[in-house]
Amino acid sequence: MRIDVITLFPELFEPFKTWSMIKKARSKNILQLKIHNLRRWALDKYGTVDDHPYGGGPGMILRVEPVYQALKDLKAFPPSKNAKVILLSAKGKTLTQQKAQKLAQLSRLVLICGHYEGTDERIRAHLVDEDISIGNYIISGGELAAMVLTDAVNRLLPGVLKTETAWQIESFSPGLEKLKGQKTAALLEYPQYTRPANFQGWKVPEVLLSGNHQQIYKWRQRHIKIKK
Repeated sequence: MRIDVITLFPELFEPFKTWSMIKKARSKNILQLKIHNLRRWALDKYGTVDDHPYGGGPGMILRVEPVYQALKDLKAFPPSKNAKVILLSAKGKTLTQQKAQKLAQLSRLVLICGHYEGTDERIRAHLVDEDISIGNYIISGGELAAMVLTDAVNRLLPGVLKTETAWQIESFSPGLEKLKGQKTAALLEYPQYTRPANFQGWKVPEVLLSGNHQQIYKWRQRHIKIKK
């Protein structure tokens, strides 16, 4: 998969590119992560990419022209069948594990990091396939949201996780639905333990030490929770 990120702060992504599963996926050529400075498509020599909102109000708004030109140059507009252009925005639908699974099936994502007071509405209306939020709160820009989305999608790509089916029994994943025997997008994985079996009097449940896989299976079923 290729993921292009359009941002005003490309330096934020440098440590991210060399981190954990992102580093592994890039080294195995499973993921191509390209970071692009929006000011490359600025309107003037001063690097202008924003302006005051029509009608007045606080803050600055990202202009449509540099985003349009960036997408054209990156061959991401007009849209293609197996790629999506996504605006990271508080107005978008909340990112879920199910959405990450769908995005992981594509060959390319282009992520636009909103900033300042917002983006010209014509970006949302004419240039992106959808907008996505990572939660009902406000952060300074879309960069952190782009990292969250990238990591969520990356770990679902074949060959990234050591055991490729591991994600299927994580929280919010379809394997938990089968284990619990009910369908819900909000299941939380059962508790996990490792050595030592007794620490400060805090003991691992005996059933997990028993070697009885049928009983362990039943215990895990009982301890899957629904997120409220």
